[in-house]
Amino acid sequence: MSVFNEFKTFAMRGNVVDLAVGVVIGGAFGAIVTSLVGDLFMPVIGILTGGVDFSKAALVLKEASADGKTPAVLFGYGKFIQTVINFIIVAWAIFLLVKAMNTLKKKEEAAPPPAPPAPSAEEKLLAEIRDLLKKQA
Repeated sequence: MSVFNEFKTFAMRGNVVDLAVGVVIGGAFGAIVTSLVGDLFMPVIGILTGGVDFSKAALVLKEASADGKTPAVLFGYGKFIQTVINFIIVAWAIFLLVKAMNTLKKKEEAAPPPAPPAPSAEEKLLAEIRDLLKKQA
């Protein structure tokens, strides 16, 4: 089997395709969450904290040179705070998704097994014969 065929067999397995779909959807979900936090949550948090723009919040560790050749050295804690909020939202969404899947899985496991089918007429007749033979013995 050629390397190409082996790779094709590997790539077409269900788990690999599911993983690829998950990565693509996860990337899109990450972009949505980044926009949600940056465009909706952080401005509101900024207003609540007195107009602080967290995306630009930083401590200047070293000033820029007067001639502009050397940029300032910044400790950008605002972007870090925004990234932490992104992570918390993504983690919460994944937690809720896993919780919902586990709940559905438990419901499937907790469902009672189907009742066994009723015995056929032939089985009933054989059971009657067996019971009569036991009485005679």
